[in-house]
Amino acid sequence: MNKKIEIKDVWKIYKMGEVEVKALRGMNFIVKKGEFVAIQGPSGSGKSTAMHMVGCLDIPTRGKVLLEGKDISKMSESRLAQIRGKKIGFVFQQFNLIPTLTALENVTLPMIFQNVSDYKRKQRATKLLTLVGLGDRMTHRPSELSGGQQQRVAIARSLANDPDVILADEPTGNLDSKSGKEIMQLLCNLHKKEGKTIIMVTHDPRLARCAERIAFLKDGQIIKEGKK
Repeated sequence: MNKKIEIKDVWKIYKMGEVEVKALRGMNFIVKKGEFVAIQGPSGSGKSTAMHMVGCLDIPTRGKVLLEGKDISKMSESRLAQIRGKKIGFVFQQFNLIPTLTALENVTLPMIFQNVSDYKRKQRATKLLTLVGLGDRMTHRPSELSGGQQQRVAIARSLANDPDVILADEPTGNLDSKSGKEIMQLLCNLHKKEGKTIIMVTHDPRLARCAERIAFLKDGQIIKEGKK
């Protein structure tokens, strides 16, 4: 398998006045193409910072983050934004849908920034909403959808530009248990049937067990890795 993402001896140090906060302390981590990996750790372990590195949302203080062999730490913000738009789909705990837009419009939004034509945007968004089981909810706004349905829209949106990697940050954190199971099944299907590389960040060991491999994060370092 090819290496999709590689984090090599990554440190992330935030300065707060005179105080230095070491969020990541020499983290090493590899994700191969087509894997479903969970990064699990307690609050304050560095999960959010690790997610920012993996998702090209931030660059390390030192160390390397390689995406398909290219070091993102040497790239400009505009180049990083371009990579995020094309290569990585994001699913967040808070859904982050635009309340004034319909489900269809929310899903078409990322494609606008990639200069996809209006016809193709609507065609693909319709296909994706049908894929996540919301073919009959396309004209509904977020306030007219349940939490589970909103997260399904968010997953459809993450797939808009057919990214290689889906990064899910506590994807069931705001959902009831039934909706949470449905969302996890959807992510598993995207991995098994669509061949997507999925990296999920979670504090919940039950969610982590859905992945093929679990990396345990503590105090900014991967302390062990294991299979489910």
